[in-house]
Amino acid sequence: MPEQPITVAVITGGHAHDVPSFQRLCRSLDGVDAYVQHLDDFASSPQAVRDSYQVVLFYFMPLPEPTDEGLPWFMGKPRDALERLIETGQGIFVLHHALVAYRTWDFWNAVVGIADRREFGFAPDQTLRIELADPDHPITCGLAAWELTDETYTVNLPGADCHILLTTDHSKCMRTVAWTRQVGKSRVFCLQSGHDNAAFSNPNFRAVLQRGIAWLAERQ
Repeated sequence: MPEQPITVAVITGGHAHDVPSFQRLCRSLDGVDAYVQHLDDFASSPQAVRDSYQVVLFYFMPLPEPTDEGLPWFMGKPRDALERLIETGQGIFVLHHALVAYRTWDFWNAVVGIADRREFGFAPDQTLRIELADPDHPITCGLAAWELTDETYTVNLPGADCHILLTTDHSKCMRTVAWTRQVGKSRVFCLQSGHDNAAFSNPNFRAVLQRGIAWLAERQ
C-alpha cells in the first residue's frame, strides 16, 4: 500500500508574506498534507490535535518572548505549545524568517542552534550561489550547486552541534544556508531561504523543502 501523506502544520504569523505563492507551494508538495494556520490557531488547538502532526513547519516571526499568561482564549498557550514539540519528537522545520523569530528567547535559540540572534540584517533580491557542504545527506543527495534569487540574512552562525548542509559565500548573506540538528526528541531542519515566489519556484529550493519534510518525518 502507498504511504500515507506526511501531515504538516505550517505555522504563520508576525511577518507579511506572499500568501498566494506560499499557499500554492504548500499545496504542490508531493506526499504532504499541509495545514496552514496562524500561531493562534495552533496554540489554541487541543493538545491531541497539535501532537497529531508529524512535522511542524514554522514560517512566522513573532518577536517578544511568548507567554501563556493574560492572553485571550483564542491565542491559547503558545509558549507551552512550542516547548512541548521537543518532548513529542515531532519534526521541526524552521523556514526563512522563522530563524529570526523570538530573538531573545533561549528556547528558540536552542531550536535553531544559534546562541545569540539579537543582531541581524537582511538584503532583498540577492542572487547567490548555493554550495553543498554535505552532498551525501538525504536532503541534499544528488543535487548540484545552483543559483537562487532570494532575500538573505546576516546573523551569527549555527553552533558546532549543527550539521551544515548548504552554504554560500555571498557578501550579504550568512555563510550557512541550511543545517540540521537534534533538540530533545525532535529532529530540526533550518533553511534560510524562502522569501517569496522567486525562491518558491526554484526547483532546487523545492527539492530541499520536500526532502527536508520527508527527513523530519523519518521517511528518509
